[in-house]
Amino acid sequence: MYREDRLPQNPKEGVLFLLIISIISVNTIAPIIMGMQLGFSKENYLETLKVIPFMWVIVVLLVRMVAGPIATKLMKQFAGKTDGFNARVLLNILFNVTILSLLLTIIGNWVGTKQISLEPFQNFFPNWFRNFGVAFWIELIVAQPIARFAMKKLHAKKASKAEAVNL
Repeated sequence: MYREDRLPQNPKEGVLFLLIISIISVNTIAPIIMGMQLGFSKENYLETLKVIPFMWVIVVLLVRMVAGPIATKLMKQFAGKTDGFNARVLLNILFNVTILSLLLTIIGNWVGTKQISLEPFQNFFPNWFRNFGVAFWIELIVAQPIARFAMKKLHAKKASKAEAVNL
């Protein structure tokens, strides 16, 4: 079976891939969304930095326990056998970002305000559309390409080491 060099090929690489994507995503998406909601200022950015570690843990848990499994099931339903790598990546990003943005539009507000309230539900759709848009483009043009590039470089390094051993 063909192995894609741009994707993780074992659990250890999967963890690295997830770490790269999640760290980039949380450190870009959260400040942008907070800036759009509260205004772009140094004070708001510093407040965002206080929340980022908690959001990172939440994002990783949601990816592993909720979004990942659901996206995998959806991929089996919607991805065609002849779909290429880029089509599959785009569909996977779409599913994961949709699921995560739905959940984090509520949970992120609770973590950011340090209280559980009904407020995230009152403006859910305008906030969700904004959050989805920010997250989708960050994933599509920043986080995912960097993580795939790292995997490709890692696999090339492993291949060159294996080649050197076989000589």
